[in-house]
Amino acid sequence: MENTIKPVSFFDSIAPFVKLNPISRQIVLSNMTKLSLPKGHVLVPFNGICKSVYYLEKGLTRTFYLKDSKEVTERFCAENSFTCSMAAYLTNTPDGRQIELLEPSIIWTMPYETLEKLYDEHHEIERLGRYIITKDVVELQNRLSNLQFKSAEERYNSLLETTPSLFQRVPLGIISSYLGITQETLSRIRAKVTF
Repeated sequence: MENTIKPVSFFDSIAPFVKLNPISRQIVLSNMTKLSLPKGHVLVPFNGICKSVYYLEKGLTRTFYLKDSKEVTERFCAENSFTCSMAAYLTNTPDGRQIELLEPSIIWTMPYETLEKLYDEHHEIERLGRYIITKDVVELQNRLSNLQFKSAEERYNSLLETTPSLFQRVPLGIISSYLGITQETLSRIRAKVTF
């Protein structure tokens, strides 16, 4: 663990939404811990309580749960994004989802209790927390809308358009579970799209 290199991309990624002055930036940095973690590392285990918020400087995570003993992928988070189990994080209760690393990753983490304390002391940092929560809610709403109103092929095309790199970084079995289809259906869609 080290805390010496500033994650410039962190402040760049939030700048369009939240402006932090130099003092607030330094406070945030001084309360974050930088971790280099291997592929397969579990950030939040099944039925665990998410006690931190994570910012990915490098790498890829997936959030998933088990249904009828099968893994169902709910979310991917890549570089310059935040991840946590939001429901467990906000309520301090166990969650049936697991967050694991799909690649070796560099992650900046801050404990929930520390972040809550900073909210009380610094209005700008409170706005940062509001941004993180709002972004998570919007992503969840978009995810639900995709599953409810789009066909499998439309979901595939949307994922291919918004995050094409996932198809080089993630096994197709995991992508199919994210799209809510079987791997065979995904293969048929991919064959149809390439012709």
